[in-house]
Amino acid sequence: MNEVAENVNLSWRRYEDGDESSPEWTDKIHTAGHSHQCPTYVHRTPPCQGSCPSGHDIRGWLAIARGIDKPPVEDMAWQEYAFNRMVEANPFPATMGRVCPAPCEDGCNRNEVDDFVGINAVEQYVGDWAIENKLKLPSPEKESGKKIAVIGGGPAGLAAAYQLRRAGHGVAVFDSHEKLGGMMRYGIPGYRTPREMVDAEIQRILDMGVEARTSTKIGDDISIEVLEKEFDAIFWAIGAQTGRPLPVPGADAENCLSGIAFLEAFNQGRLQFASKKIVVVGGGDTSIDVASVARRIGHIQNTHEKDRPENIVLGHTAHDVAGTMKREGVNAVLTSLFPIEEMTAAEREREDAKREGIDLRGSVMPLEVIQDADGRATVLRMCECDMDGMTPIPRDGTEFEIECDIIVSAIGQMGDLSGIEELDNGNGFIATDNLFSVTDRESHFAGGDIVRPHLLTTAIGQARIAADSIDHYLAGAQLDKRPKVDVFHFNLLSELAQRELEPETFDHTPTRGTSDDSFAVHNYEDRSATQIMSHEGLFLGHFEYQARNKRPEIHISEKDVLGNFDERIGDLTAEQAQAEGNRCMSCGMCFECDSCVVFCPQDAVHRVKKDEKALGRYVETDYTRCIGCKICADVCPSGYIQMGLGE
Repeated sequence: MNEVAENVNLSWRRYEDGDESSPEWTDKIHTAGHSHQCPTYVHRTPPCQGSCPSGHDIRGWLAIARGIDKPPVEDMAWQEYAFNRMVEANPFPATMGRVCPAPCEDGCNRNEVDDFVGINAVEQYVGDWAIENKLKLPSPEKESGKKIAVIGGGPAGLAAAYQLRRAGHGVAVFDSHEKLGGMMRYGIPGYRTPREMVDAEIQRILDMGVEARTSTKIGDDISIEVLEKEFDAIFWAIGAQTGRPLPVPGADAENCLSGIAFLEAFNQGRLQFASKKIVVVGGGDTSIDVASVARRIGHIQNTHEKDRPENIVLGHTAHDVAGTMKREGVNAVLTSLFPIEEMTAAEREREDAKREGIDLRGSVMPLEVIQDADGRATVLRMCECDMDGMTPIPRDGTEFEIECDIIVSAIGQMGDLSGIEELDNGNGFIATDNLFSVTDRESHFAGGDIVRPHLLTTAIGQARIAADSIDHYLAGAQLDKRPKVDVFHFNLLSELAQRELEPETFDHTPTRGTSDDSFAVHNYEDRSATQIMSHEGLFLGHFEYQARNKRPEIHISEKDVLGNFDERIGDLTAEQAQAEGNRCMSCGMCFECDSCVVFCPQDAVHRVKKDEKALGRYVETDYTRCIGCKICADVCPSGYIQMGLGE
């Protein structure tokens, strides 16, 4: 029993205590002869996908893992087919499988039964398999003759470049750094995003014919006017590269740094050690990365003035000897306005931080940075607090002090719009509409952190939508609105077409009833653009307890963290990835359980012929036999069957 996770439900009940009413199925079966209600197969978006900012077809590639949706090509491995489905929305499965905080797993309906499906783990497995097997991204079917400038080579810029190139447009990516990658390379430590993995996923995009112009800053090296002459559209994805300072007196001390600058200096190889006592103010993933890096690189005694961490971060080059001196441990304190369990950092990162010896302190707020006679921060004065929404309320009489050699602020960020000030909305960002078109600026679009700092997966999702907006703009058919549920949707007609099962051409002759006609997909309705399948519409009693297959994790202890830059997350095996696919409840889509076929008392529901079968077309209803008893809808585990009007 020790293997059973906490808060796991080992059973599910349709009826609550005190509910003694019996269903009327028997009477309906034996007395009803006909009904104007017949089963309709209704496709809805699953909550995992509805919770995914990048819009992944998660249920789709889990169905591939479980073997329901088989590759259309006989000799294609299921991993390749799953990869092809993944990259329709997100070209970085190996990266995002590691660092995404997985809001999809929070929304997973399986949480109502036992434990969420390990979506991140399967994504990482398929992404790593794709790198190992050197899979390529699809080439454009035809060239449009249009050229787009993408400014910024981070996740948003590269995702947009991929989607635009896939549509046949010429794309050039401009970036001020020497290498592409943005936050994936310069913001997240290599033990979380291994650089060879990042390189491989970026190279796939470049191999499509995307041009990279690195070490080029727009506004300094090239003007906006030159871009507008050379390109048909511009996508701004420059990220939010300027950290926000602490909003307290004394925060202008020379050893008060931003988390963004600290991590960039480390990831560029410039920052080789930290200070003995570091205080990180934040609570998100960036703050944990700063504290974790500091614990790993340690500190050295007898530091030369120019070798101090704040000077390195601000641009000095460390002496060669600094990298060879003996390292000692760093005392790292991380503070958060919110309680520790409510910090925005992923739970896994919080637990790793505790194990590695980082002192997490929740429900505290900074009051003042106390400086010495030389203007250096030596103490951070704080107090306990309560949160009123996003506003901290100090608790009187709870003030305390933390000694420090360096303070790192990781409380937010904004864009660096130097040289392109005309795009600044007044708050250090670029303003867009909901289609990511820059306000009052034709042919300009923007996405990612420069619009609103959030998750990497959010930037990738915004890039997908912006690329679609750019594609329509270039075709002279600008969009007015997006779907209510704006994700990459399963399309039954595309599924049928790839298996050469598409309906015949309709001759537009007036007709009534389509169940026996070959030009229509009968008793099927697609509501995925407007509806998400909740657990209340599922028959949860179908699903038995199945423990989640967990990735191996390397937990580094406090005494072993110094100098340890090994990756902490391992991969599932192929068998484990397929097992997680089997745990998916396929919310809003048939997963071929046969319950409707078995329990139909009128023998009205049948499997379609094997040579006509496809995902979403596994069963069909004979309306001449159906009496509308609703049993098929009641026993459908995935909520795919709904009673609708018939004849």
